Amino acid sequence: MKTKSVGRLQQILSDGGFAVTSECGPPRGADPAIVRQKGKTLKGWVDAVNVTDNQTAIVRMSSIAACAHLLAMDIEPVMQMVTRDRNRIALQSDILGAYSLGIRNILCLSGDHQSFGSQPDALNVFDIDSMNLVRTVDEMRREGVDMSGFALRGAPDMFIGAAANPFADPFDYRIIRLEKKIDAGADFIQTQCVYNLDRFKEWMRMAREEGLAERVHILAGVTPLKSEGMAKYMARRVAGMDVPESLIRRMGGVTKDKAPREGVKICLETIAELREIQGVHGVHVMAIEWEEIVPEIVEAAGLAPRPQ
Repeated sequence: MKTKSVGRLQQILSDGGFAVTSECGPPRGADPAIVRQKGKTLKGWVDAVNVTDNQTAIVRMSSIAACAHLLAMDIEPVMQMVTRDRNRIALQSDILGAYSLGIRNILCLSGDHQSFGSQPDALNVFDIDSMNLVRTVDEMRREGVDMSGFALRGAPDMFIGAAANPFADPFDYRIIRLEKKIDAGADFIQTQCVYNLDRFKEWMRMAREEGLAERVHILAGVTPLKSEGMAKYMARRVAGMDVPESLIRRMGGVTKDKAPREGVKICLETIAELREIQGVHGVHVMAIEWEEIVPEIVEAAGLAPRPQ
């Protein structure tokens, strides 16, 4: 009987551990050295590394290729896959190809609309949405068939992730949407950056009341702020982001050169509170193009060393 291949992230969460993931944005080019440098910075400090899929609708090295480079360094990737750029044929093909390369984790997303990127005239696809992508991967691994019902010679036994935004409106619908993703087959959830802890705690309370926190592994997103300007931009220009004014004032209350340290301090305080919330199974540290700060955050948060 074939032994199921379980990745490090899945094993840690299944064993009841507190997981730590981070993120790696592939370069706008074909140079693998950039991916390797980011991987070298993160290796040993996190359990898995998300690899974005043409984030912000800008052409970059493919997520699959960047994941393969990380695998070669013995770093476990989480392949992000968006439905913006592929129809259902290409999505299923890439899932099979990724699994054949040893990629065991997938995060299913819709993707940023192309109008926000560098090629706004590009056609989008959105043949299926992220919810149906989760369902597709789940059916491929459980039933061993593709969307047309043809048997697969080797099912992609992926550990399936989905995103959740506890801060978007309408607030009550956030839990309904979370339940739909779990019903579709999501094993773990990575959330939008948490700055408004009161609202996040309320979302988690609702998730526990509905029994959802017991059905899925929730990893709360955190992003260290670098400046007051970054805090204002995220609060006012990024859809679905909730950055309280008190936090913006706090970032503005320090000198420009000390702002990054204040942002790290806020991040550490947030992680400490998140670890106390029942149902939170880990943190996803999104240090946007600031990967070198991740080891410091993980160590200062008391989350090092990571289990091997």
